[in-house]
Amino acid sequence: MSAADILDWVWQRHHNVLSWYIRPLFMLPLAWFAYRRSGAGIVATLVALATSMFWFPAPDTPDARVEEFLAFERDWLTGPWTVAKVAWTLLVPASLTAYCLVFWKRSLLWGVILLNLMAIGKLFWGVTAGAGTGWAMTAPALIGLFVCDAGLVATLQIRRRSRKATAAL
Repeated sequence: MSAADILDWVWQRHHNVLSWYIRPLFMLPLAWFAYRRSGAGIVATLVALATSMFWFPAPDTPDARVEEFLAFERDWLTGPWTVAKVAWTLLVPASLTAYCLVFWKRSLLWGVILLNLMAIGKLFWGVTAGAGTGWAMTAPALIGLFVCDAGLVATLQIRRRSRKATAAL
């Protein structure tokens, strides 16, 4: 099996929308492991995130909107690389690093803010650079963002209550 065959196998599975719904949820264990200062946990979560696009089987009938967005994404990735494209691409590891750093420093509030900026930025990029094709990822992105926000805000509230209770003693 050639590298091209493997990439095609992965790409076909990337069309399964289930992977689009679970991918944002990796931000919760990433925050947890960064907060706990577990380098191994962070690495394991990032590996799981990177490989999650091919955990599910290729769909029998891919959604036309998903195919359209993924065609744009493939063209974008395989097209000419400009300084702007490199900068946009480097924004992904930079934002994930910043996300881990704010949780490493135990700043839940800044973690929530950064998570929302990252999600909005990804949607903005998909819709604007993809000439509207990025709307296909709106539901998975927003549902994942809602779940992550709810988990992080609940943790923030629990932490605040715990501090108040400790201060009252």
